[in-house]
Amino acid sequence: MSTIQPLVPADAEPGTARTLEAVRGKLGMLPNLIATLAHAPVALNAYLGLSETLAGGRLTARQREVVALAVAQANACEYCLSAHTQLARSAGLDDDQIRDARQASGGSTVDAAIARYAAQLARQRGRLSPGELQSLRRQGLDDGLLVEVVAHVVLNQLTNFTNHVAGTEVDFPPVGV
Repeated sequence: MSTIQPLVPADAEPGTARTLEAVRGKLGMLPNLIATLAHAPVALNAYLGLSETLAGGRLTARQREVVALAVAQANACEYCLSAHTQLARSAGLDDDQIRDARQASGGSTVDAAIARYAAQLARQRGRLSPGELQSLRRQGLDDGLLVEVVAHVVLNQLTNFTNHVAGTEVDFPPVGV
């Protein structure tokens, strides 16, 4: 049950309404999460800006979805699991790869390391031992990727936490936690 209802674009300030319509135009729909974030335009713009910036990083679209799925599973966020399952399919992941990402495993050595690292960051609140970091480095994650994955985890924590607080109604094909 929603505790914070998605903002109706007609009720939004003009700048926020334009942003919501731009999202609708890009995605073909206005996800409830985005409309919920719109209650705080600064949060909406931060999310959209960080998401767009991170899309230009080293992680591929597939790897970004691996992170999103691993974090959503670690946080038991049904909304994000549902949304990112659909997005992962669009990025080329099959059902086995989606399952593996949710289980923080599978794929190439680097992809599996990214999934495990993202889930660890979420579960351990960013506290990894030097030994854990050394293991990730041996699996192909250099310092740049270690930091970039942190940024993606933060982005996904924002959406996971927003969905938990708001009780966001899932408007993607549900997959369950």
